[in-house]
Amino acid sequence: MKIVHITPYYAPAFAYGGVVAAVSGLASAQAANGHQVTVLTTDALAPGRRSKSAAERIDGVSVQRFPNLFPTLRRLNLSTPRGMANALRVLEPDVIHYHELRTVEALLTLPHARAPLVLSAHGTLPYAIGRATFKRLWDRLLGARLLARFGAVAALTDAEAADIRALWSRFHIPLPLLDTISNGVNVPAAWRFTTRSYAQPDQGAFNILYLGRLHERKGVHLLIAAFAEAALPNTRLVIAGPDEGMLAHLQALAVQHAVADRVLFTGYIEGRKREEVLSSADLFALPAEGEGLPMAALEAMAAGVPVLLTPGCNLPETVARNAGLVVERTVPALAAGIRDLMHDPTRRARMGIAARAWMVSAYGWGPVALRMLRLYDQLLEKTG
Repeated sequence: MKIVHITPYYAPAFAYGGVVAAVSGLASAQAANGHQVTVLTTDALAPGRRSKSAAERIDGVSVQRFPNLFPTLRRLNLSTPRGMANALRVLEPDVIHYHELRTVEALLTLPHARAPLVLSAHGTLPYAIGRATFKRLWDRLLGARLLARFGAVAALTDAEAADIRALWSRFHIPLPLLDTISNGVNVPAAWRFTTRSYAQPDQGAFNILYLGRLHERKGVHLLIAAFAEAALPNTRLVIAGPDEGMLAHLQALAVQHAVADRVLFTGYIEGRKREEVLSSADLFALPAEGEGLPMAALEAMAAGVPVLLTPGCNLPETVARNAGLVVERTVPALAAGIRDLMHDPTRRARMGIAARAWMVSAYGWGPVALRMLRLYDQLLEKTG
């Protein structure tokens, strides 16, 4: 099958969040299954960084990158890719898979799309999770016309499936094919390393890890306050991720709570350093709201790290799977969760083993890619 993915950013642009890892993992798994996969994306790699390669091959996937005419608009989550529409016009895919709904990439290329269309919204549909004014204006001007083009939609969770039904109903558009297909995660044969470089200067310290963008929706400010309230000796909080305007505030918060000497801000990390920070974690914490399906939490569990999550992470099975705790998004609840898990190393070890087994059985990219291909097949059969 010839598959084209259209996305604002692609590997190695992991600074833009979990969507990049999700799209890259899916495309690579599809290519590994023998399909011809092309990705059309922009040249954005990170704020202030642009790719110099117009075309390259990554894990069997043909990646075409198009320069942003106005790179500064990328800070507003808006792309201005030059030439993407023309590139799609000359391709002859069987399926075109769009990632995120309200993008300039979709606006520019949909008029030239001649194959059945699939959408993955990646948890971005609700107004409440950010850019509400922009989303309302986009939907008012373009919603009905664009939504009607998609023949199938892949939801990450049951909650997102409900959001999809509500949005299509709002515009009185017949619901397309809809399936719930989670993100996947790479589960290497061996994740845990002997290094504890992120525990320095005290090599025996315990590490609580936050891995993600420094954004208010992610709840890092709550985590710092909860870490201070938990008051655990010989424990540090490692905050790894790119700044989205909160770093100075978070650093001041750590000083305010008298834990600045035990909170480490690493900035954005990738590759081997990302593996090291995961391997040195004793607990992963993500007190987020409005998540589609957080890739960082899946990565942590794949690494055998127990997790402390909030309901907005959309992983309610965590407790039933004994992979971690899900608590309310408040400082007292987070502090209690931290204390409960950090005081019981045997329980953490069991949770880490269970978490990794869960990721292997349910979230490996191979099975996830096959479920997505079945949705493609259903769409092709329907469109004839």
